[in-house]
Amino acid sequence: MTTTKQFPGGKAAVTPYVVVKGAARFLEFVEETFEVKRSFDVPNEDGTIGHAEITVDGSVLMAFDAQPDWPDTPAFLSVFVDDVDAVLARALAAGATVVTEMMESRVSGDRGCRVKDPVGNIWWLQTPLHEVDPSELEDVFNDPEELAKLKVAVDTLEDEMRSRIKR
Repeated sequence: MTTTKQFPGGKAAVTPYVVVKGAARFLEFVEETFEVKRSFDVPNEDGTIGHAEITVDGSVLMAFDAQPDWPDTPAFLSVFVDDVDAVLARALAAGATVVTEMMESRVSGDRGCRVKDPVGNIWWLQTPLHEVDPSELEDVFNDPEELAKLKVAVDTLEDEMRSRIKR
């Protein structure tokens, strides 16, 4: 399905809606990391955020505060940026922690890493290096160095998610 339809407020056919405890902190993290400003906030009477929107390089991201008794529902967000090293530095300064160290992948054609923001969402930060030729993927997946990188990527995400299990 391809569309050239225009959606309201600069949104796309699929627009992420992040529901977190601490939406203000989440939005501050996005502002600092990606050097952007919120479009608007709709506050609740208790001072929490009922609805907010922020745009990162043309993509609208919506957020609001979860109710205190709701379970945590972390978002998994992939963002392509021009300079992943600079964005990572800003993310760390804004309170992120590294989940997966910076690496280059022939599988994705990107240089990237994963971070956890201050409220628990996981961000894939990536700079495209080259277009991946599908006909070369079999060779890439047989390359021990690439397989080792994939193992690190899988293991670090699994470790992060398992660390959240309440025992």
